[in-house]
Amino acid sequence: MAKTRAVFFCSACGFESARWLGRCPQCSAWNTFEERPREASRPLRHVRGSTTMPIPLHEVESAHHDRITTGLPEFDVVLGGGIVPGSVTLVGGPPGAGKSTLLLQIAARLQSKGPVLYICGEESAAQVKLRAARLKIDSPLLLFPETDLHAVLDAAERIAPRALIVDSIQTVRLPESESYAGSVGQVRDCTQALVEFSKRSGCATFIVGHVTKDGSIAGPRLLEHLVDTVLYFEGDLQGEYRILRAYKNRFGSIDEICVFSMHEDGLHDVSNPSEIFLAGRGARPSGSCVVASILGSRPVLVEVQALVGETSFGTPRRLANNLDPARLAMIIAVLERRAGMLLGSHDIYASVAGGLRVNEPAADLGIALAIASSLRDRPIDSEVVAYGELGLSGEIRAVSAASRRAAEAKRLGYGRHISAERFPDIGSAIAEVLG
Repeated sequence: MAKTRAVFFCSACGFESARWLGRCPQCSAWNTFEERPREASRPLRHVRGSTTMPIPLHEVESAHHDRITTGLPEFDVVLGGGIVPGSVTLVGGPPGAGKSTLLLQIAARLQSKGPVLYICGEESAAQVKLRAARLKIDSPLLLFPETDLHAVLDAAERIAPRALIVDSIQTVRLPESESYAGSVGQVRDCTQALVEFSKRSGCATFIVGHVTKDGSIAGPRLLEHLVDTVLYFEGDLQGEYRILRAYKNRFGSIDEICVFSMHEDGLHDVSNPSEIFLAGRGARPSGSCVVASILGSRPVLVEVQALVGETSFGTPRRLANNLDPARLAMIIAVLERRAGMLLGSHDIYASVAGGLRVNEPAADLGIALAIASSLRDRPIDSEVVAYGELGLSGEIRAVSAASRRAAEAKRLGYGRHISAERFPDIGSAIAEVLG
């Protein structure tokens, strides 16, 4: 029997260390190292007789695969136009986000294009059937309640499915590994086995990965480097809408989003997210500005809100919700220095309504206008839409896809555009909007 020794693994990224560390040197996470036994490594032997040889690039045959549509147009857009055969997609998110519901709906739609194998490691087949009945799904979908990955791959070899869904990766395990299911070693080894099977057989594989509120579980963060596409549910999970964002995609653009509405019969994709994020918007109070943002390949209009009030403590608070806190601090500094606003004694809260996270610099101008509006207690006209990057010298810089942003704003009835094409600096923009 091979001797074992204790090593320490980072539960966030899988980094291995011979001793415990308070902070992971690879992902900078704190207090994530856990002690796990590991088999002593065996010396590698060179195996002769392999027939595989390097191939010149010009002799490699071009591979073209038609994408598989899922029947959910918005989900196909996030994937880059549909499912690529042989691809591995990770669908992550906290419990209750709708991962299993979405994949069960997709599996039922793909069943008409070929056999689909659904591995239900967390639930029994009867429990999955109850969910299918609630979603009004009645299809010859193949269910396999199994956690042994060898048995899963053996069944997949015999069935040759068009798509394989593993729900979830934290429940399957390889028997030869001494660690428990969901550990760093098991998650990594099981995912590598699934990736090898998908690339060899051409079967599209979907892997469900759970994350906690702080994202400290090993699964998704460790798997991001192994899979082709990473999709995460984000936003407020208590509301009606679910936002699915692409954080990695080898076959399409990143930062693409799709919005689903949750109903009793499952998730329904929303074709026009701008109308959702601006729902109920009429005459607004001060501190509100509409921003034309680009998410992936589509323009989306969102509402940025700000609240400015005198602080009750010595140090003012700056809180950002669905925005980059560092960028908010920079915008406040520019407003103080270049626009003459006295914000040093005020608490400032900024947020994006609807639960959508906006990271692009084009939202700088909208955030600055919302803060100025709240400070002066003057509402911004309901026809105003803003987009532009704010420089440290106070200038407004042009952003990419300005024509597409303007076209989306015009389509939704916003006639006054505040951008770098019309206003050179933040002072002139504030004077135009607030007078």
